[in-house]
Order: sequence, then structure tokens, then C-alpha cells
Amino acid sequence: MVGFRLICRAKSQQYGFVRHIARRFSSVSSCLEYHQYGDPLQVVKKSEKTIPELKENEVLVKMLAATVNPADINTIQGVYAVKPPLPSIPGNEGVGRIVKVGNSVADDFQPGDHVIPRINAWGTWRDYAVASHKELIKIPSDVDVATAATIAVNPCTAYRMLKDFVPLKEGDTIIQNGSNSAVGQAVIQIAAAFGWRTVNVVRDRPTIDELKEKLTKLGATVVVTEEELRKSEAVQALPKPSLALNCVSGRSGTEILRQLSPQGVMVTYGGMSRKPVTVPVGSLIFSDVTLKGFWMTRWNKDHFSHPEREQMLGELFDLVKQGKLCPPDHAMVPFQDYKTALKDAMPSDGMVGKKQILVFP
Repeated sequence: MVGFRLICRAKSQQYGFVRHIARRFSSVSSCLEYHQYGDPLQVVKKSEKTIPELKENEVLVKMLAATVNPADINTIQGVYAVKPPLPSIPGNEGVGRIVKVGNSVADDFQPGDHVIPRINAWGTWRDYAVASHKELIKIPSDVDVATAATIAVNPCTAYRMLKDFVPLKEGDTIIQNGSNSAVGQAVIQIAAAFGWRTVNVVRDRPTIDELKEKLTKLGATVVVTEEELRKSEAVQALPKPSLALNCVSGRSGTEILRQLSPQGVMVTYGGMSRKPVTVPVGSLIFSDVTLKGFWMTRWNKDHFSHPEREQMLGELFDLVKQGKLCPPDHAMVPFQDYKTALKDAMPSDGMVGKKQILVFP
């Protein structure tokens, strides 16, 4: 076996092969693609592309799983802030395993390593991808696929909003709406891990008791419906929140804003109600609240190769290994059933369902 490895290494050096595996590779990759904006169920099609030969600084990645996020749906619809050139392969988030590496790729990228995209709109909805190693972040390979495929967007969004806007100390209170969303669930778990209390606002529904129990098990301090918020004794018994996280906007955003302590901060990162944020004059004048916005894509762009990004991921993976952070409720959908994933990612009633994760053979 040792002799065989030495022969392979000598041959690769003689003929300029890719490290460990020959450069010439003519296999075909399956991907999802859209040529025009519109209804994802109509414009997204499955296609095949020849995998190109690797350049010296490139790696071949076998995708393991890719997440279907609301931003992906909005991008395909043409209503998101990012509009990649068409035709485009969708997908911002996912996890893959390195299969081959080019000769000039840094030694910290090796076949078998697990990676996630470093850049936005990388195109994760495909089974193989060739990319510069600079476009990828190496992650622990012993993390389960569902967690790895969903770590980069929602938990990172939650982490940054909890860390960047208000200097929270143990025992402080945070309020959020859309608390059963993937970001909301991450906020609950990360806050609990750091000793912060959370008031979690959700929409009423027939299964509200089950939802309250589920979020409480994740670490929520209080869970209330939008109608219960103002009159809840459990909410009133807590210190006033200094930080509000708003992904709904409209009336719901106004209501959590009213709960803030003087000089509190509300961070808006979504507008699920498709209505504007309305601020009571009294909150601005007498409470001196501050309104901020947050977009994970912009933060990633500003911190493309900054050590703070790896530090954040390291802390999140530590929480995962400690059992303090788990992925949101999800469905692992075979790649060939992508239309089912797209349909279930766009519920007609607008209620948050399971996170759809495409799984590649």
C-alpha cells in the first residue's frame, strides 16, 4: 500500500495531476437552475452540467445537503435585494465534502474535509461544485449534516444580533417576534446558553399550546401570542427588555417596540407581514429608543475573511457539541423531489413550517 501511494504521488507530480487524484475529470453534475425570475415551482428546472477540470487553486466539492431558505425563494422570485446574473443556480447555504484539491490549494483543505460557502449566492442546489478554496470555510466534519447545512444563515443571524447591538449581561431580557422561525429558535437557544431571558411572541393558532411547550423546551423564558403580550403577567414580572428583534414588522413590530426599556434598541431583520415598521412618537421622545437594521449578507461581505467570522462559527459549533444548539424542525428531502421542498417552503397560510433541506445522493 505504501509503495502504491508513492507511485501515485510520483505520477501526479510528473503529469501535473491534482493532489491525490488525477486532474482530468469529465463527470456530470446535476443542478437546479432558473433562467428567469418568477414562481419557483415554474421557473426552477433540473439540468446537467459537465464538471470542469480543476485549476491549481480550486477544489471539487460533493454537496451533502443544501437548505431552502426564504431568501432563496425571494431571490428566485426576483424580489430580493440580491439579483444574481441569469441563468443562476440557487442556494446560499449548505454543506459539502471536498473530493479533490488543486496543487496550489492550502494544506488546510484536504479531501474529506467538510466545508460551507463563504460567499452569498454561491449556488448550493447542485450535487457537485468546482470553486476556489477562498470561497469556502472549513467546518468540523463530525457535526451532523442538518446542523452543518443550516448553521451559516439563521444561527449566525441570531448570534450577531445578540452580540452587536446591546451589551447584554446575565439576567437581561430580550424580546422577539416570529419566535418559532429558524432565527427565533436560534435566538432562544443562544440566549439561554449565555444566561439571557427571552420574551417570545408568536401568532395564535390551533396548536398554540404545543408550540409554547416546544419553545419552552428550547429554553424560552416566556412565550405569548401577539394578543397576550400587553396583558401577560409573566412578561410584566421580567425586567424590561433592552433589545427587541423584529422579523415581522407591521403591528407586531410596534408592539414589541413598546415593551423596550428606555434607550432600548429594536433590530429589524425581516418584514414577514409586508407592512412597514411604525414607531410611536412617545417611544422616540420619552423612551429614546433606537431602531437598527441587520442583514447577514452585508455582515458576511464586510467580514469576508475576518477572523471574527471563524470565531463566531467556532462558538456556535461549541454550543452544538454541548447540546445547547440544535437545528430547527426540518425535513430532509431527496434532491430529485426538489419541487416538494419548494412547495413546502412556501406555505399558503404563511405559517412557519419545517425547514426544507435538500439531500444529495
